[in-house]
Amino acid sequence: MSQKNNKPGLLYSIFKAYLRFTHDKVYYKKTYSIDYNNIPADGTPIIIVSNHQNCLNDPLGVLFTIRDRKPSFITRADVFALHPIANKFLRSIGLLPAFRLDYEGEGALEKNDETFKVTERALVDGRTIIMYPEAGHQDKRWLGHFSQGYLKLAFEAAEMDNFNTEIFILPSCNHYSNYSDIQGQFMVKFGEPISLKPYYERYKTKPRTVKREINTLVKEKISNLMLNIEDLDNYNSIDYIRNTYGKAYAAQNGIDIDYLPDMLVSDKQLCKKLGEFNEQNPDQATEIFDLASKVEAGVKKLGIRSEALCKKPSGIGTVLKFIFAVVFIELYIFSLWPALFLYAIPKMMHKKMSTDIMFLGTYFYAFNALFFIPLFTIATLLITLFATGSWWIALGHVAILPFLSIFACKYTKFIVNTARDLRWLRASSTAKGKELQQMHDNLWSKLGAVLTK
Repeated sequence: MSQKNNKPGLLYSIFKAYLRFTHDKVYYKKTYSIDYNNIPADGTPIIIVSNHQNCLNDPLGVLFTIRDRKPSFITRADVFALHPIANKFLRSIGLLPAFRLDYEGEGALEKNDETFKVTERALVDGRTIIMYPEAGHQDKRWLGHFSQGYLKLAFEAAEMDNFNTEIFILPSCNHYSNYSDIQGQFMVKFGEPISLKPYYERYKTKPRTVKREINTLVKEKISNLMLNIEDLDNYNSIDYIRNTYGKAYAAQNGIDIDYLPDMLVSDKQLCKKLGEFNEQNPDQATEIFDLASKVEAGVKKLGIRSEALCKKPSGIGTVLKFIFAVVFIELYIFSLWPALFLYAIPKMMHKKMSTDIMFLGTYFYAFNALFFIPLFTIATLLITLFATGSWWIALGHVAILPFLSIFACKYTKFIVNTARDLRWLRASSTAKGKELQQMHDNLWSKLGAVLTK
């Protein structure tokens, strides 16, 4: 495969530009590429190795970040089984299946030989390969077991070329403000590349030792890039603290809570302090984690926002919000075509076809971008043209569809949060409400004492 073939073709570039627009501007509120300059120049054999926390959204996020080449992905084989059309689409954008012992069975492992042979040749020819050593995605912000398949591929590719080609491993991480939240934030962060060339001679005599050594190094570097909450016993409490008190903690340290890359740094620091406190004062830490769990349960039971416990919404302010909502209700109703269907149909498909919450983002983005957005765009054009008789009005309606969809999403969240605040205004004066407020204040007092040291 030549260097020329590594460049995207015209049709691929146009298709990718459309997908990137729907990904970066419609599905997500904001996307970030951090330390992009760590990626070696196009034509350098690279295996980008990353954490895996959101099914198909992970590789697509990297795909849209890298603009100067057409990378190839090796990802879990069951994604290709979602639908025959999805299978063809995934292969067309560079994804190749990896079959796993724990999921597809021992008999399917032989199919990996074809994938690896194609990928090894491409790597020697200077292609960029993206792999996820955890094999399956995680449903929490932590780093799972790392298989060494990516190193097997890398060294076999080097051996194919008599170890004359310098191959690099590039650690990276994906990070989300929320895994399945439409109009959330997403970022890709790249570490410094690791050359395998210094390991070639030792690999010839001690391949297992060398692969274990490099695998440990790569995993450590990815762990340092991402938010890796290793205390799984207290994970839910720590994550709740991060999502609530973490914002106040960041603001106290002068961090913009709406800028995801800085929030990642702040969240890592917060979780590190909680971990250190747990090691030094396990009994007190247990009290904090138990209290956080109780507050989270109380918030869910009352159906309110955690933010309302920090600053009680005013009655006048809530009424004004509802007046604001009424003023824009007609625009909201208008915006529900086709936004309501773009939300409801993929969600129903996910509910019917998968129990894994980490596939929800895949259904929301992939199926909309490939099928429903083009379908409803054409339908909107024809319906508006038939109703008005004007191509200009029809084209104008189509042009504003992305903005209408974003408005529908934000308006819905606004109404939901306003309703939750109203619910808290009624519940705050009850015995349960007062008890919850007291537990929350106690939790924040304890966290303040621990995290400001």
